[in-house]
Amino acid sequence: MSHARKEYKDFMTLAPDAYEAVLALGKIAAAAGIDKQLLELIKLRASQINGCAFCVQYHILQGESLGVPTDKLNLVVVWREAPQFSPRERAALAWTEALTLLAGGVSDEVYAQVSSEFSEKELTYLTSAIASINVWNRFGAAYRWTPPPRQKAVGAAAS
Repeated sequence: MSHARKEYKDFMTLAPDAYEAVLALGKIAAAAGIDKQLLELIKLRASQINGCAFCVQYHILQGESLGVPTDKLNLVVVWREAPQFSPRERAALAWTEALTLLAGGVSDEVYAQVSSEFSEKELTYLTSAIASINVWNRFGAAYRWTPPPRQKAVGAAAS
């Protein structure tokens, strides 16, 4: 079991300007109108690839709060084999993987697929969201941030 080297709150305190810059980059895609549920799926997928436990848990919880179906959250890791994903979601997930695993480059096929589902402007904002989560993953994985706990519902019985 690994232990946190630093925590998420430490990043906010140690480098508030860097924290604010990464946070701002992460917010612009939603502000530009990219579907928030879709953004959670791509953030979850990038976080899985990058091995960031904090971000995986965070985006599962965010996805749940936005009403992303549980099956999609559970199956995003194997999205190619799961029928729950729309062509637009599949294109965004393929784009996410290409940009997260950038060493292999971005194929013309993946670019054509994502370009058929997103306008040029939408694709630029989607790319900014993928860039942002990859930055967060670098911090979370490097410092082994502790995943956020699931909050118990008010009035729920303790198990």
